[in-house]
Order: sequence, then C-alpha cells, then structure tokens
Amino acid sequence: MNELISGIQQVGIGVPNVNEVWKWYRRTLGLNVPIFNDEADAKLMVSYTSGEVRRRHAIMALNMAGGGGVEIWQYKNRIPVEPAFEPKLGDLGILSIKIKCLDVPKFYGQLSSEEQKSSLGTSPEKRSHFWLRDCRTNLLQIVSNESWFRPNGFLTGGVCGAVIGVSDIEKSIRFYADTLEIDEVVYDKTGTFEDFKFLGADKEKFRRVLLRKTLGKAGAFGKLLGGVEIELVQALDRTPRKIFEDRDWGDAGFIHLCFDALNMNALKNRCQANGFPFTVDSADSFDMGEAAGRFSYVEDPDGTLIEFVETHKVPIVKKLGIYLNLKKRKKQTHLPDWMVATLGWGKVKD
Repeated sequence: MNELISGIQQVGIGVPNVNEVWKWYRRTLGLNVPIFNDEADAKLMVSYTSGEVRRRHAIMALNMAGGGGVEIWQYKNRIPVEPAFEPKLGDLGILSIKIKCLDVPKFYGQLSSEEQKSSLGTSPEKRSHFWLRDCRTNLLQIVSNESWFRPNGFLTGGVCGAVIGVSDIEKSIRFYADTLEIDEVVYDKTGTFEDFKFLGADKEKFRRVLLRKTLGKAGAFGKLLGGVEIELVQALDRTPRKIFEDRDWGDAGFIHLCFDALNMNALKNRCQANGFPFTVDSADSFDMGEAAGRFSYVEDPDGTLIEFVETHKVPIVKKLGIYLNLKKRKKQTHLPDWMVATLGWGKVKD
C-alpha cells in the first residue's frame, strides 16, 4: 500500500473570535464535533509569524456525516491582519474551500436570505453548486458529493477540497497531482465561465483544472474524510497577487490546507525528491493535550501552505480520559465504522 495521504483533515481559518466563527460553522454546516479546543504557543511556526512565537486558541471541528474539518484559529496576542486588498479569483493561495452536500438545491433553499450567496450554478463537470460566504466573508463553494461516512440530518458534510489560485498550472500539477497523488483530471478548461459571476470574474479568462482523489482503502479515518477535490485556477488576463501578501500565517483567511498523512517519513522523502522540502517538521510528536501526532508543512509552487498531520492520539470522551491511540496500530486500513463514530460522542448541541 503506497498511499501517503488519506484525505483532507482540516482547513485552517484565521479569525478574530474563534467561538463566534465556530458557532456559525456548526449551526450552518453541522461542524459540531470538536476534536480539540485549546490554547498553545505556535513555537515551530516562527518562520511564518515574523520570527515571533504567537499564542493561539484553536478549535478543530468535524461534521460526522463525512469530510474534513475546520481548524478555527485565533491569535491571543495579536489582532489578525486583514488583506490590504480584496482577493480575487486567481490570486495566489486558497480562495475558497469546498463543502460537500447531499442535495445542493435543497440546502440552498434552506439558507436564510441574510446569508451572502450566489445563485445556483453548474460547474464544467455539469454538477450543481453555489458560492456562500461565512460570517467572516470567507468564500465557500457548496458542491454535490457522493462520498459519505454516516448522514446525520445535515445536508452538508465537511471539507472535501479547495479552490487554489496558481501562477502556472503545469508547475502546480507537479505538486498536487504528481507529489500528493490527487491525480484524476476531472476537467481542464480555458475560457470565461458563467459560474464565476458571483465572484465578479465571469468576463475574465482563466484556465481551471479540477483534480480528484477518490476514497482509497488506507488511513484510519480515510472513510470519514472521504475523497479530495483540488481546483487550480490560473488568471490569464492579469498578474495575480498573493492572498497572504505582507501578512503572517494565522492572519485573517484560509491559512493552510491540511492532509491526513499515513507515513510522514515516506511523504517527506517524496516531497523532497520532487523539489518540495518540508519547511516545518515537528519531527516526533506534538501534544495538544486533547490530540497528539506529528505535523509538517510544505509550500506549493506559489507559497501556499500545505500541512500534513500523522495522527497518534485523538479524544473520544475527554472527561473520562478515553482516547484512540493510533501510534501502536500496525495496519493503515480504515478503522471500524463504530470506532470512528465514537468521535461524535463529543458533539456540541445548540
């Protein structure tokens, strides 16, 4: 078995008020199961935080219907810096995350008129989708998806992908398709696109490539996390800017995309061989009190931060001291469904 990633574990979101933003995500999208909720110093990230150790409060939450989570991240000793310009489609970095949905039109109809959303549209794959802004105006794309762990009453699941602005799609494919093996090319289109109207970009010319990795057989939580979609978008009519230009990791917006790693040492060697060395590596095991593992970061060809986490321990019932210890597990196949479902015991009910 040579799979080295098993799905998107989470997307980092820098915000000024972690609890306020999590409230929106759990009530609107069902991301109501906290995997950790704690404060710590981000000591290993100083190369991305202007050389300063930054203290942060982070909540990572899942929707147990399936998909990756959100890691909502708030500085404790700094007000997060907003971008100095409004990021546009094609600007370099994570412009939007993709949220999986059982029934896109039905969920669209359920949303309050107060939510900022586009009209229903159709992707080049001929699938229904629409754009939605969260309570911080971060951009989400609600997309249809057939990969589910256990439907739970919400029409949405978790994160299944991202829309990433790149300067050269061919270089980016070397990273996302060749290195991370998200290598099914669903479409590769160049032109103008009606479904970009909400973004004010339907008259501009782009190349867009959707890459997909379907659910494999590896990873303790692979069945929960599901498949991956990465949409690379290159602006052809203008020179893009970096979304995190003159800002730090942890400032406002999507700060990283995190994949669940199965063999960190092998992944490190593959990334190095392909020209994408780890820029951060916890080397052994981080311990956040409620979760533990090994994490690392790389940069894609345009400097977008990609995180890998090899999970060693996750809480089931924190109050009783019940944890899943994965470090001693020799097999990389999926955990039994009932065991994964125990993560949902910590669900927060509003």
